[in-house]
Amino acid sequence: MSDALDGFGRIVVKIGSALLVDRERGLKLDWLRSLTDDVAALAREGREVLLVSSGAIALGRAIMKLPAGALKLEEAQAAAAVGQIALARAYSEALGRHKLEAGQILLTLRDTEERRPYLNARATIGTLLQFGAVPVINENDTVATAEIRYGDNDRLAARVATMMSADLLILLSDIDGLYTAPPADNPNARHIPVVEAITPQIEAMAGGAASIFSRGGMKTKIDAGKIATAAGAAMIITLGNRDNPIDAIRRGERQTLFRAGADPVRSRKRWIAGHLNATGRLTVDDGAVRALHAGKSLLPAGVKRVDGEFRRGDTILVLDEAGSEVARGLVAYDAAEARLVAGLRSAAIEERLGGGARATMIHRDDLVVGRVGQEEVSEGTDHAR
Repeated sequence: MSDALDGFGRIVVKIGSALLVDRERGLKLDWLRSLTDDVAALAREGREVLLVSSGAIALGRAIMKLPAGALKLEEAQAAAAVGQIALARAYSEALGRHKLEAGQILLTLRDTEERRPYLNARATIGTLLQFGAVPVINENDTVATAEIRYGDNDRLAARVATMMSADLLILLSDIDGLYTAPPADNPNARHIPVVEAITPQIEAMAGGAASIFSRGGMKTKIDAGKIATAAGAAMIITLGNRDNPIDAIRRGERQTLFRAGADPVRSRKRWIAGHLNATGRLTVDDGAVRALHAGKSLLPAGVKRVDGEFRRGDTILVLDEAGSEVARGLVAYDAAEARLVAGLRSAAIEERLGGGARATMIHRDDLVVGRVGQEEVSEGTDHAR
């Protein structure tokens, strides 16, 4: 039997509150251990797994034995503060059984929507993956308010998948996929195994119901699918309330696959090429030009001159010494720092800026080589440089 996860190297898994937390008994530890068994199996195969986990408010509420009913904002945030500690400990212990480290990341909406926080979050999560750790990501419910929250972790998971150029987003749910109508209301509803594209007809199939512990429903899952597939990630919706839910996907248990619209790196590079105005220029030497065409990152050592004023994360042009555009991308340094490190190798950069200096001027994943409209999209495997 073929493995439904073949070909997916970087996978984001979203876990809802109702899967993790029972209102009476608290954390469903046996289920969590079965999930981390699946994560460990993927890690042994060399795949990268990121977990987007709800449950902090629900778990804190259970621990503190708060009464049923709606919570005030400050009560929900206090419950999240208690629940986050318990949730982080549970993930650490469950993954630790397989000698895997968990790294907690708490995000608010601005961390994926504003340029500088976005770059910082992406760099941190990427470094955790390089270390072999499993990022465990949640919305920062202790500080998020209506104005700066996602509102549900389905969309947060889709933003994380986009940010990290994931191949696949898995939404573990209380339903085994998309149906032509809500099956609880319509006994004639048919399961849809594959969605080629999210059309208005597909959106109309989504109901709005959510469980007592969750803020999501099928509509938010379709919204997440629109975000993820547009960025080049496939998405699977499947039943989560069974042991070893990821292994169940691999065995071919019922699920709905939403096909990706494009390769994630290609999609991101088209976005850089077509939607961002350049605010500065870097002139580079011939060696750097050759490296860029070979699919490498732009290193400070190859930069001859820095022009313009820009901030980290801005789009800038890369020019050869004749003044022709070679590439454009998202710069990793502010203009003032870029001038300080231009032409320097890594050791000299660390001496000048300290141990927190970044190795690349523009990372290869943030580069579009060629003039806009005739870009090259490099498909190298060197993610570090």
